[in-house]
Amino acid sequence: MRLTEFWRRMDEHFGSGYAESFARDHVMSELGGRTVHQALDAGWEAKDVWRVVCQVMGVPARLR
Repeated sequence: MRLTEFWRRMDEHFGSGYAESFARDHVMSELGGRTVHQALDAGWEAKDVWRVVCQVMGVPARLR
């Protein structure tokens, strides 16, 4: 998954304003105690981060 696709999906699920805030501020144990931004900066693949976001936040299957 490309980062552009990842951010499109984040915007679609959370809304463009909240997606950035969520990615910057929400720490998830499933990402090793990191935020979305920190996980991506640490080298996590976008598809793996998206899977975690889907699991933690209950993203509907149609948006996964």
